Amino acid sequence: MRLCCPCHFGIESVLGYEIRKIGGENLEVTDGRISFDGDYSVLARANIRLATAERVLIELGSFRAETFTELFEGVKALPLEEYIDKKDAFPVKGHSLKSALHSIPDCQSIIKKAAVERLKSVYHIERFEETGIKRQLSFNILKDRAVIYLDTSGEGLHKRGYRKVSNEAPIRETLAAGIVDLARVRENSVVCDPMCGSGTFLIESAYKALNIAPGLKRSFSAESWPQIEEGIWRRERKSAISEIRTGEFKAYGFDSDISAVELSKRNSRNAGVDKYIEVKNRDIKEHIIIENSVTICNPPYGERLLELRQAEELYKKMGDVLKPSKTNPCYIISPDEEFEKYFGKKADKKRKLYNGMIKCNLYMYFL
Repeated sequence: MRLCCPCHFGIESVLGYEIRKIGGENLEVTDGRISFDGDYSVLARANIRLATAERVLIELGSFRAETFTELFEGVKALPLEEYIDKKDAFPVKGHSLKSALHSIPDCQSIIKKAAVERLKSVYHIERFEETGIKRQLSFNILKDRAVIYLDTSGEGLHKRGYRKVSNEAPIRETLAAGIVDLARVRENSVVCDPMCGSGTFLIESAYKALNIAPGLKRSFSAESWPQIEEGIWRRERKSAISEIRTGEFKAYGFDSDISAVELSKRNSRNAGVDKYIEVKNRDIKEHIIIENSVTICNPPYGERLLELRQAEELYKKMGDVLKPSKTNPCYIISPDEEFEKYFGKKADKKRKLYNGMIKCNLYMYFL
């Protein structure tokens, strides 16, 4: 099959490495997504193990669609019956960019009608109950090129199962995992987040260091598909569990908000990594550098919790206490283009990322 994994803009290289590691072949990288070849074992492995992918999709087909007629005929030609049974539900969602067909509701309606016509011709029925398994169809139309997908994940892969609730404006787990990888966290690393919020960086760092597959604590929509042998999911989970490491990894989290501290502790317990993570109530101005540790954080900023002036003052405090160096590198994500000015040091490297719809930079200090 041809599979596809969307991801956050800026971490395609991290996801590409992950996909190759699980056996994906013939990778094609575009902005915010990677397509690759794999069988049902790779599909299950991708859902269970990929830390930076948003979803695992089956690519049903692609074609040019400048008109609704072309969109209808293109979808109708796809072998939908290979995945959708006559009682299954098959809702449609998607998006379009830089294309003649820009109305999302109209595209959804045309794709749904085409799918119905295709399945009517195969199953010889006029009405579909859609009371069975949910088979989510999705589409991406970019520059008049339509790609039709079938979602295998269900809920987005950022939902690991450990964060039942979160504090205000958290960073998504998949983006946090990408930043953790860029920070080169290893099994013997010491990680510090001086503004840990709900503990996402701490937990994703532990998952990376201990080689814990992020999807072990959740289920996926394709697990109910009769096309995929149940034993495949069981084998892939068993294999992932067998590869979990025990190491000297340690993470320290601090936050000035006592409720965030308690939330981080609860989430780390839910994730099963609480023995590796220590969280305390402490303001950034009282921060003490932990020698030979890597600092990873997502400080509050003007568009989120603080006014811009307050954010600038916070960045100055961070620069005073964090003092990044070769032995104590720092990786800080912020949307503020003047972050370096207030932090007081130019980053050794910057990478453009998106935290949701907010354009950010990952400021990397490691020299």
